[in-house]
This record gives sequence, C-alpha cells and structure tokens, in this order.
Amino acid sequence: MNTRYPHLPSEGGEEKIVYVRPVAVADLPKEVQAQAGGLDHIYSVNGADGTRLALVANRQLAFVLAREHDFAPVNVH
Repeated sequence: MNTRYPHLPSEGGEEKIVYVRPVAVADLPKEVQAQAGGLDHIYSVNGADGTRLALVANRQLAFVLAREHDFAPVNVH
C-alpha cells in the first residue's frame, strides 16, 4: 500500500527534512483503510509543517522514499 501525495515541497539548497511516523490504519479514511492490506499500522511521511506527503506500508520504505526525493528522514514516535 503506497499512496503518494501529488506535491513534495522544495526548499532551495537547504537540507530538506521529513518526519516518518507510524499511523494506526483505523484512524485513516475508509478508502485508505481498504488499501492497507490487513495491516494494523502504516507509516506516514510528513513535511516540516506537518503536511502528510505519503503513506507507505513500512518504515524502511518510508526512509527509502524520502531519500529518493532528496529528503533527510527523521523518525518520530
């Protein structure tokens, strides 16, 4: 289950940080829950302002996605 949001922010030449955190599938909209494949939780990649940029199935994928888009991922609990 990988849902990408249509925009990723750009911050010039500064290091771009995103925050990766677990999200309970039950707290998500029904259409997203249907795509979760029976998982209890998934991971959200969020911009510095808290904007959700992507939802992915696991933490490792969240970090890979962030790095592929030249972001520095930070784990949030």
